[in-house]
Amino acid sequence: MMLLRRTAALAVLLATVLPAALSAPAHADDASSCRTAPSAPLDAEQARLADPRTAALAERAGFGDFVRRFPAALCSARGPAEAGRLLDSWGEALWQSAVRRAQGQRPGGDLPAGDDRPLYWTRLAMTTALARWEPGFTVDRAALRTRFEDASRGLSDNAFQTPAGVRHVFISGFDPFGLDTELRRANPSGSAALQLNGRRITLADGSRAEIRAVVLPVRYADFDAGIVERAFAPRLTGGSGAADVITTISQGYPGIFTLEAWAGRSRSADPYPDNTGSLSGGTREHPVTAPGLGPGAEFIRTTLPTAGATGSVRSPYPVLLNTAVTEIPAGATGPVEREDGPTPGSRAVEGGGGGYLSNEVAYRSNRLRGELAPGLPGGHLHTPVLTGLPADPGLLTGPEFERNETAITAEVRAVLEHTATRP
Repeated sequence: MMLLRRTAALAVLLATVLPAALSAPAHADDASSCRTAPSAPLDAEQARLADPRTAALAERAGFGDFVRRFPAALCSARGPAEAGRLLDSWGEALWQSAVRRAQGQRPGGDLPAGDDRPLYWTRLAMTTALARWEPGFTVDRAALRTRFEDASRGLSDNAFQTPAGVRHVFISGFDPFGLDTELRRANPSGSAALQLNGRRITLADGSRAEIRAVVLPVRYADFDAGIVERAFAPRLTGGSGAADVITTISQGYPGIFTLEAWAGRSRSADPYPDNTGSLSGGTREHPVTAPGLGPGAEFIRTTLPTAGATGSVRSPYPVLLNTAVTEIPAGATGPVEREDGPTPGSRAVEGGGGGYLSNEVAYRSNRLRGELAPGLPGGHLHTPVLTGLPADPGLLTGPEFERNETAITAEVRAVLEHTATRP
């Protein structure tokens, strides 16, 4: 195993949307009065939009109208408050459209329904339009982008709908990453989040459950700014909207699922960058703690009931419990790999999921769980790597890729059916 570790506003909005295949909110279409700055600086993630395949991934999912109409919608805002509400509305509409498409409720385009890439590239194109927008009033552009990002990722207007007695399962997935080496990459954890959001399922013990999900960015800055805590805190504070179990999900190792026994406190993935090309500042020899991370143990152990999944879910991919970590033992100065978990007093270097953001989302969410709802089960699931893209770089999808994505996302549900059972 060690070798593997390397509400009302929206209702009004949706009542006035375009036909089912085009669900961008209805706003003024005349963009002639828009003032834009085409030379506005873009980050490395937004700069990838220069590749025409990114526009095709949005267009071939029926999301092109979001991109085309958004600049005119921005120009319709008459002040900062209205701009904020507009960003909320468009973000929520994009999220709901992506969920409906992933679940076969919104026809559009010829890409497979469960493909997570259209949401990612459409959102990025819209944030680029926001960066280039020049309103006639002062706005906090960073705050507006945060509002749009949160809404378009499921962080708002995404509450549990079922009554007491139905298990509430809250999960997170991730955007595609590693795009400099393969722009067409998808992320099955994001696909699973879209396909499962709002679903009601039967668990392995016969009880009923509702799943709610978010899709998180692969960006250190967003983690530093508290996006994980913003996503999970409302689900951990009690009441009818609280979760009964949380599970963070990310893409992991070739050919297997792993339930991670341990999440580590440190970042140590450099020189591997995030989606903007940023580094964490931490390596295996010199791990670092993320800025603003609250107090907590060096390692946090999963509290999910892992035995049911590892013993019962075996096809088409095995599900394993990964107990490995990398630590700097007490009194030592260099990293040591351990198959059986951490030793007392050690410094975290890597959890079972490494020292990147998949490990960090597990640590942050479960640190918060321990603070707000210590009796709640929580942990992290790594999916197999999604393979099968056609050799021709101009082809965005293919039969093998689609079969593999379907198999992985179906097995995510099967794992959750075992790990979300009542204690």
